Amino acid sequence: MIRQGGLADVQAVLGMFDSAVAWLTERGRTGQWGSAPFSTDPARIESITRWASEGGMRIAEIDGEPAGCVVVGAAMPYVPPPVEPELYVHGLVIDKRFSGQKVGAALLGWAREEAARRGVGLLRVDCYAGDDGKLVKYYESMGFSRTDTFTVGEWPGQVLEMRISPADT
Repeated sequence: MIRQGGLADVQAVLGMFDSAVAWLTERGRTGQWGSAPFSTDPARIESITRWASEGGMRIAEIDGEPAGCVVVGAAMPYVPPPVEPELYVHGLVIDKRFSGQKVGAALLGWAREEAARRGVGLLRVDCYAGDDGKLVKYYESMGFSRTDTFTVGEWPGQVLEMRISPADT
């Protein structure tokens, strides 16, 4: 089940990020989000609280438990602006307790359907493009295609896009 997220979900979403950071750190992959839990970083707490209050947050649940989160909205300021109407994936995180259960695919499917419902023909996302590139490959496996690269500080990023048709609803 995918439902609207809100302020009551902030702690659960912080927990999802904390589990992802711990998993990445255990594998020596701290370039994406560092090694500190999101739940201890005031700036990250503020960002997730803002996401929860802006209306674009959706929560996937498995057996009544929050399993993943996607947030959509307008393009991020550090990527090239869209040349047509779009929906932009601001964040996607899966609680590692639910790995392998296709939670990310379900949330990205919801984002694709939401773009079609809104009548926009473009869904974009950006992600960490460092280390082994597995995250970029994941989005490609979900139907996205690479477009622009960018760097924020020393953080290498990749923008990907997916074309949407009304049949995607």
